[in-house]
Amino acid sequence: MTQPAVTFQIKQLEEHFNTRLLERGHGRVSLTPAGEVVLAYADRILDLSDELESRVSELTDELGGTLNIGTSTTIAAYWLPQLLEGFKRKYPRVVPRVVVGNSQLTEDRVASRELDLGLIEIVSEQPAIERMTATRDELFVICSPKDALAKHKSLSARVLKDHPLITRDPGNAIRVLAEDFFAAAGIGIDELTICAELGSLATVKYLAAEGMGFAIASRAAIQRDIRDGRLVGIPLEPRQYTPLEVIVPRDKFRSRLITTFAEYAVAEFKRMAVDDVSA
Repeated sequence: MTQPAVTFQIKQLEEHFNTRLLERGHGRVSLTPAGEVVLAYADRILDLSDELESRVSELTDELGGTLNIGTSTTIAAYWLPQLLEGFKRKYPRVVPRVVVGNSQLTEDRVASRELDLGLIEIVSEQPAIERMTATRDELFVICSPKDALAKHKSLSARVLKDHPLITRDPGNAIRVLAEDFFAAAGIGIDELTICAELGSLATVKYLAAEGMGFAIASRAAIQRDIRDGRLVGIPLEPRQYTPLEVIVPRDKFRSRLITTFAEYAVAEFKRMAVDDVSA
């Protein structure tokens, strides 16, 4: 809508309710208390509209409607494209809306019902969430082929302690698992040499390939880089794994669309994990 059209619609609403919905002045616009009430109800109406579309689609035995999916950055980059392609081929009337963030942020958004469903790499313990464990992916140390670590067959926390670590952003599942790995060996985070803290996995891999330090990443995220010779992947000792979990709000209205996608995602994660291992 154009700005004049938006202004006209707001004016119509204000006339209908006989009150101001926006405070205007000093170059700023903010909601009045009445405006906040109207906005809250508008959000609920839009949610009900999406729910209505899904329910009517179910009566015609053809899944359709909008599906709000939250996903971690790694799953979004390396698992989600194939997952969505297969689902869209089966159910072309479904419109996925994907929000990418770290696993903790995705979990919180599903718990608060901002999202219909989440795909994460941590085991959710939130009581407001129902989780389905799909599979797991092994974690590896990644570094440049020229790095001194590259010659090892496996790497313990004690060996890694003296090398610079490229870590992930707070709330990232791999960061949590890496910290747990070092903690299990009696090594605190303050004892490690952190050379960078990054939210972008692509940047993590680039710095590791350039010899800036080592990082920890899942198998799915590094296969192509290893095949191309940009990175070396070394198993941790003891071996470590990241879970792949499908989560939904525990008490939320559960449409057939949400249930169908959740079950499809679990089955596809398992299939893709087997294909990765055998490749």
